Amino acid sequence: MKAYILTGTGAADALQLTEIPQPSIQPHEVLIKALAIDINPVDSKTLQGAGQYNKIKDDSPVILGWGLSGVIEKTGSAVPDLQPGDEVFGLVNFPGHGRTYAEYVAAPAAHLAKKPANIFHEAAAASTLAALTAWQALQQAALQPGERVLIQGIAGGVGFPAFRIAQEKGAYIIGTASAKDIAWLKQQGVHEVIDYKNTDFEKATSNIDFVLDTLGGEAVIKAFNILGPRGRLITLPSGKGDAWKAIAEQKGIHAKHMFVRSSEEDMQAIATRLHDGRLQPHIAHRFTFDQIPFIHQQMLNKKLSGKIVVQM
Repeated sequence: MKAYILTGTGAADALQLTEIPQPSIQPHEVLIKALAIDINPVDSKTLQGAGQYNKIKDDSPVILGWGLSGVIEKTGSAVPDLQPGDEVFGLVNFPGHGRTYAEYVAAPAAHLAKKPANIFHEAAAASTLAALTAWQALQQAALQPGERVLIQGIAGGVGFPAFRIAQEKGAYIIGTASAKDIAWLKQQGVHEVIDYKNTDFEKATSNIDFVLDTLGGEAVIKAFNILGPRGRLITLPSGKGDAWKAIAEQKGIHAKHMFVRSSEEDMQAIATRLHDGRLQPHIAHRFTFDQIPFIHQQMLNKKLSGKIVVQM
Protein backbone atom coordinates (compact mmCIF):
# COMPACT_ATOMS: atom_id res chain seq x y z
CA MET A 1 0.00 0.00 0.00
CA LYS A 2 1.00 3.65 -0.34
CA ALA A 3 1.72 5.69 2.78
CA TYR A 4 3.52 8.91 3.64
CA ILE A 5 6.52 8.08 5.84
CA LEU A 6 7.91 10.87 8.00
CA THR A 7 11.68 10.90 7.36
CA GLY A 8 12.60 14.02 9.33
CA THR A 9 11.14 17.20 10.78
CA GLY A 10 10.66 20.80 9.79
CA ALA A 11 9.89 20.57 6.07
CA ALA A 12 7.01 19.25 3.97
CA ASP A 13 9.39 17.15 1.86
CA ALA A 14 10.09 15.06 4.96
CA LEU A 15 6.82 13.33 4.03
CA GLN A 16 7.89 10.64 1.56
CA LEU A 17 5.29 8.65 -0.38
CA THR A 18 6.40 5.02 0.02
CA GLU A 19 5.13 1.54 -0.81
CA ILE A 20 4.89 -0.52 2.39
CA PRO A 21 3.00 -3.69 3.44
CA GLN A 22 -0.55 -3.38 4.72
CA PRO A 23 -0.56 -3.26 8.53
CA SER A 24 -1.40 -6.41 10.44
CA ILE A 25 -4.17 -6.15 13.02
CA GLN A 26 -4.44 -7.20 16.66
CA PRO A 27 -7.53 -9.07 17.98
CA HIS A 28 -9.17 -5.78 19.11
CA GLU A 29 -8.45 -3.94 15.84
CA VAL A 30 -9.92 -3.62 12.36
CA LEU A 31 -8.23 -2.95 9.02
CA ILE A 32 -9.76 0.07 7.27
CA LYS A 33 -9.48 1.03 3.62
CA ALA A 34 -9.23 4.81 3.95
CA LEU A 35 -11.57 6.86 1.77
CA ALA A 36 -11.08 10.27 3.41
CA ILE A 37 -8.44 11.61 5.80
CA ASP A 38 -8.64 14.47 8.28
CA ILE A 39 -5.72 16.93 8.55
CA ASN A 40 -5.30 19.17 11.60
CA PRO A 41 -2.87 21.68 13.12
CA VAL A 42 -1.42 18.94 15.34
CA ASP A 43 -0.26 17.17 12.17
CA SER A 44 1.78 20.23 11.23
CA LYS A 45 3.12 20.62 14.77
CA THR A 46 4.21 16.98 14.74
CA LEU A 47 5.93 17.45 11.37
CA GLN A 48 7.86 20.30 12.99
CA GLY A 49 9.05 18.10 15.86
CA ALA A 50 6.43 19.17 18.42
CA GLY A 51 2.85 17.91 18.83
CA GLN A 52 2.92 14.11 19.02
CA TYR A 53 6.43 13.74 17.59
CA ASN A 54 8.16 12.53 20.75
CA LYS A 55 5.46 9.89 21.25
CA ILE A 56 5.82 8.40 17.77
CA LYS A 57 9.38 9.14 16.59
CA ASP A 58 10.77 5.73 17.61
CA ASP A 59 7.76 3.74 16.40
CA SER A 60 8.80 2.88 12.85
CA PRO A 61 7.40 3.52 10.31
CA VAL A 62 6.41 7.00 11.45
CA ILE A 63 3.18 7.97 9.69
CA LEU A 64 1.24 11.12 10.54
CA GLY A 65 -2.54 11.45 10.82
CA TRP A 66 -5.27 10.45 13.25
CA GLY A 67 -8.72 11.05 11.72
CA LEU A 68 -10.27 9.08 8.87
CA SER A 69 -13.37 7.58 7.34
CA GLY A 70 -13.44 4.38 5.32
CA VAL A 71 -14.59 0.79 4.88
CA ILE A 72 -13.58 -2.17 7.02
CA GLU A 73 -11.59 -4.79 5.12
CA LYS A 74 -10.86 -7.18 8.00
CA THR A 75 -11.74 -7.51 11.69
CA GLY A 76 -9.77 -8.93 14.60
CA SER A 77 -10.98 -11.97 16.50
CA ALA A 78 -12.05 -9.89 19.53
CA VAL A 79 -14.22 -7.41 17.57
CA PRO A 80 -17.86 -8.51 17.93
CA ASP A 81 -19.85 -5.56 16.57
CA LEU A 82 -18.14 -4.70 13.28
CA GLN A 83 -17.62 -6.68 10.10
CA PRO A 84 -16.03 -6.31 6.66
CA GLY A 85 -17.96 -3.86 4.52
CA ASP A 86 -19.03 -1.64 7.42
CA GLU A 87 -18.36 2.07 6.86
CA VAL A 88 -16.70 3.62 9.90
CA PHE A 89 -14.99 6.82 11.00
CA GLY A 90 -13.03 7.88 14.01
CA LEU A 91 -10.00 9.36 15.73
CA VAL A 92 -7.34 6.65 15.86
CA ASN A 93 -4.90 6.27 18.78
CA PHE A 94 -4.90 9.88 19.93
CA PRO A 95 -2.73 10.74 21.72
CA GLY A 96 -0.28 8.33 20.13
CA HIS A 97 0.36 6.93 16.66
CA GLY A 98 -2.66 7.01 14.36
CA ARG A 99 -0.93 6.37 11.00
CA THR A 100 -3.84 7.52 8.85
CA TYR A 101 -1.77 9.02 5.99
CA ALA A 102 -2.04 5.64 4.27
CA GLU A 103 -4.31 3.63 2.01
CA TYR A 104 -5.00 1.13 4.81
CA VAL A 105 -5.09 1.77 8.56
CA ALA A 106 -5.13 -0.59 11.54
CA ALA A 107 -7.43 0.94 14.17
CA PRO A 108 -8.80 -0.15 17.55
CA ALA A 109 -12.50 -0.87 17.17
CA ALA A 110 -13.01 1.10 20.40
CA HIS A 111 -11.96 4.31 18.62
CA LEU A 112 -14.57 4.10 15.87
CA ALA A 113 -18.24 4.60 15.14
CA LYS A 114 -20.27 3.53 12.13
CA LYS A 115 -20.55 6.28 9.55
CA PRO A 116 -24.14 7.52 9.13
CA ALA A 117 -25.44 6.48 5.72
CA ASN A 118 -26.70 9.98 4.95
CA ILE A 119 -23.27 11.68 4.98
CA PHE A 120 -20.25 11.38 2.70
CA HIS A 121 -16.89 10.04 3.86
CA GLU A 122 -15.37 13.53 3.56
CA ALA A 123 -17.89 14.92 6.06
CA ALA A 124 -17.27 11.99 8.40
CA ALA A 125 -13.49 12.43 8.27
CA ALA A 126 -13.96 16.14 8.95
CA SER A 127 -15.89 15.20 12.10
CA THR A 128 -13.15 13.31 13.92
CA LEU A 129 -10.39 15.14 15.81
CA ALA A 130 -11.87 18.65 15.70
CA ALA A 131 -15.48 17.63 16.36
CA LEU A 132 -14.40 15.26 19.13
CA THR A 133 -12.36 18.06 20.71
CA ALA A 134 -15.39 20.34 20.62
CA TRP A 135 -17.66 17.64 22.04
CA GLN A 136 -15.34 16.75 24.92
CA ALA A 137 -14.75 20.42 25.77
CA LEU A 138 -18.45 21.29 25.80
CA GLN A 139 -19.26 18.22 27.89
CA GLN A 140 -16.74 19.38 30.48
CA ALA A 141 -18.13 22.92 30.33
CA ALA A 142 -21.53 21.67 31.59
CA LEU A 143 -23.39 24.49 29.83
CA GLN A 144 -26.82 25.56 31.01
CA PRO A 145 -29.52 27.04 28.74
CA GLY A 146 -29.11 30.79 28.34
CA GLU A 147 -25.48 30.92 29.42
CA ARG A 148 -23.25 33.29 27.48
CA VAL A 149 -20.49 31.50 25.58
CA LEU A 150 -17.49 32.91 23.71
CA ILE A 151 -15.89 30.64 21.12
CA GLN A 152 -12.59 31.83 19.69
CA GLY A 153 -12.26 31.06 15.98
CA ILE A 154 -15.88 30.01 15.65
CA ALA A 155 -15.62 29.35 11.90
CA GLY A 156 -12.64 27.03 12.39
CA GLY A 157 -12.25 23.27 12.60
CA VAL A 158 -13.01 23.10 16.35
CA GLY A 159 -14.95 26.34 16.63
CA PHE A 160 -17.78 25.47 14.27
CA PRO A 161 -18.74 22.09 15.80
CA ALA A 162 -18.38 23.73 19.23
CA PHE A 163 -20.93 26.31 18.11
CA ARG A 164 -23.35 23.59 17.00
CA ILE A 165 -23.01 21.74 20.30
CA ALA A 166 -23.43 24.94 22.34
CA GLN A 167 -26.44 25.81 20.18
CA GLU A 168 -27.98 22.43 21.00
CA LYS A 169 -27.54 23.20 24.70
CA GLY A 170 -29.44 26.47 24.38
CA ALA A 171 -26.50 28.83 24.99
CA TYR A 172 -26.22 32.44 23.83
CA ILE A 173 -23.25 32.21 21.49
CA ILE A 174 -20.63 34.82 20.66
CA GLY A 175 -17.72 34.04 18.37
CA THR A 176 -14.60 35.63 16.99
CA ALA A 177 -14.01 35.26 13.25
CA SER A 178 -12.69 37.04 10.18
CA ALA A 179 -14.91 39.57 8.42
CA LYS A 180 -15.51 37.28 5.43
CA ASP A 181 -17.29 34.74 7.66
CA ILE A 182 -19.51 37.07 9.68
CA ALA A 183 -22.61 37.09 7.46
CA TRP A 184 -22.49 33.32 6.99
CA LEU A 185 -22.06 32.67 10.73
CA LYS A 186 -25.06 34.87 11.55
CA GLN A 187 -27.09 32.92 9.00
CA GLN A 188 -26.09 29.75 10.85
CA GLY A 189 -27.46 31.18 14.10
CA VAL A 190 -24.46 32.68 15.92
CA HIS A 191 -25.90 35.49 18.03
CA GLU A 192 -22.90 37.84 17.89
CA VAL A 193 -19.73 37.70 15.77
CA ILE A 194 -16.66 39.79 16.61
CA ASP A 195 -14.28 40.65 13.75
CA TYR A 196 -11.04 39.66 15.45
CA LYS A 197 -8.81 41.63 13.06
CA ASN A 198 -10.51 44.97 13.71
CA THR A 199 -12.07 44.57 17.16
CA ASP A 200 -10.59 43.65 20.55
CA PHE A 201 -12.89 40.93 21.92
CA GLU A 202 -12.00 42.01 25.47
CA LYS A 203 -13.66 45.38 24.79
CA ALA A 204 -16.51 43.99 22.68
CA THR A 205 -18.15 41.66 25.17
CA SER A 206 -18.46 40.90 28.90
CA ASN A 207 -20.22 38.77 31.52
CA ILE A 208 -19.32 35.53 29.72
CA ASP A 209 -20.10 32.26 31.46
CA PHE A 210 -17.81 30.03 29.39
CA VAL A 211 -14.88 30.67 27.05
CA LEU A 212 -13.59 28.03 24.64
CA ASP A 213 -10.11 29.25 23.77
CA THR A 214 -8.57 27.90 20.55
CA LEU A 215 -5.79 30.50 20.39
CA GLY A 216 -3.70 30.34 23.56
CA GLY A 217 -1.13 32.96 24.58
CA GLU A 218 -2.37 36.51 25.20
CA ALA A 219 -5.94 35.58 24.20
CA VAL A 220 -6.27 33.36 27.28
CA ILE A 221 -5.02 36.12 29.58
CA LYS A 222 -7.50 38.62 28.16
CA ALA A 223 -10.36 36.12 28.39
CA PHE A 224 -10.29 36.27 32.19
CA ASN A 225 -11.33 39.93 31.99
CA ILE A 226 -14.63 39.10 30.25
CA LEU A 227 -15.71 36.18 32.45
CA GLY A 228 -18.66 36.70 34.78
CA PRO A 229 -19.09 35.41 38.35
CA ARG A 230 -19.84 31.85 37.17
CA GLY A 231 -17.17 31.99 34.49
CA ARG A 232 -15.29 28.90 33.28
CA LEU A 233 -12.60 28.53 30.66
CA ILE A 234 -11.12 25.70 28.63
CA THR A 235 -8.01 26.35 26.54
CA LEU A 236 -6.93 23.93 23.82
CA PRO A 237 -3.51 24.97 22.40
CA SER A 238 -0.42 23.53 24.05
CA GLY A 239 3.06 25.02 24.23
CA LYS A 240 1.85 28.63 24.43
CA GLY A 241 2.61 29.39 28.08
CA ASP A 242 0.97 28.73 31.44
CA ALA A 243 0.71 32.26 32.84
CA TRP A 244 -3.09 31.93 32.76
CA LYS A 245 -2.99 29.31 35.53
CA ALA A 246 -1.86 31.82 38.16
CA ILE A 247 -4.53 34.29 37.02
CA ALA A 248 -7.23 31.62 37.26
CA GLU A 249 -6.14 30.73 40.80
CA GLN A 250 -5.98 34.38 41.83
CA LYS A 251 -9.46 35.10 40.48
CA GLY A 252 -10.94 31.80 41.69
CA ILE A 253 -12.03 30.87 38.16
CA HIS A 254 -12.33 27.27 37.01
CA ALA A 255 -9.95 27.09 34.04
CA LYS A 256 -8.15 24.14 32.51
CA HIS A 257 -6.24 22.91 29.50
CA MET A 258 -7.96 20.07 27.67
CA PHE A 259 -6.45 17.44 25.40
CA VAL A 260 -8.73 15.38 23.17
CA ARG A 261 -8.65 11.59 23.46
CA SER A 262 -9.98 8.82 21.23
CA SER A 263 -13.36 7.53 22.43
CA GLU A 264 -15.90 5.19 20.87
CA GLU A 265 -18.68 6.56 23.08
CA ASP A 266 -17.96 10.15 22.08
CA MET A 267 -17.60 9.22 18.39
CA GLN A 268 -21.04 7.62 18.61
CA ALA A 269 -22.41 10.90 19.99
CA ILE A 270 -20.88 12.66 16.97
CA ALA A 271 -22.35 10.03 14.60
CA THR A 272 -25.83 10.48 16.07
CA ARG A 273 -25.66 14.24 15.55
CA LEU A 274 -24.32 13.93 12.02
CA HIS A 275 -27.20 11.60 11.21
CA ASP A 276 -29.92 13.91 12.50
CA GLY A 277 -28.30 17.13 11.30
CA ARG A 278 -27.40 18.70 14.63
CA LEU A 279 -23.77 18.61 13.49
CA GLN A 280 -22.80 19.67 9.99
CA PRO A 281 -19.06 20.02 9.33
CA HIS A 282 -17.81 23.12 7.57
CA ILE A 283 -15.06 21.90 5.22
CA ALA A 284 -12.86 24.77 4.12
CA HIS A 285 -10.42 22.86 1.90
CA ARG A 286 -10.54 19.59 -0.05
CA PHE A 287 -7.40 17.98 -1.45
CA THR A 288 -6.29 14.63 -2.86
CA PHE A 289 -3.87 12.08 -1.35
CA ASP A 290 -1.00 13.09 -3.65
CA GLN A 291 -1.29 16.69 -2.41
CA ILE A 292 -0.46 15.95 1.24
CA PRO A 293 3.09 17.45 1.06
CA PHE A 294 1.61 20.54 -0.64
CA ILE A 295 -0.98 20.83 2.16
CA HIS A 296 1.78 20.78 4.76
CA GLN A 297 3.80 23.37 2.90
CA GLN A 298 0.75 25.63 2.85
CA MET A 299 0.23 25.03 6.57
CA LEU A 300 3.87 25.86 7.30
CA ASN A 301 3.37 29.08 5.31
CA LYS A 302 0.18 29.80 7.31
CA LYS A 303 -1.89 29.92 4.12
CA LEU A 304 -4.61 27.47 5.20
CA SER A 305 -7.24 27.88 7.88
CA GLY A 306 -10.36 25.92 8.67
CA LYS A 307 -11.13 22.24 8.22
CA ILE A 308 -8.95 20.32 5.75
CA VAL A 309 -9.98 16.97 4.25
CA VAL A 310 -8.11 14.67 1.88
CA GLN A 311 -10.09 12.51 -0.55
CA MET A 312 -8.47 9.20 -1.41
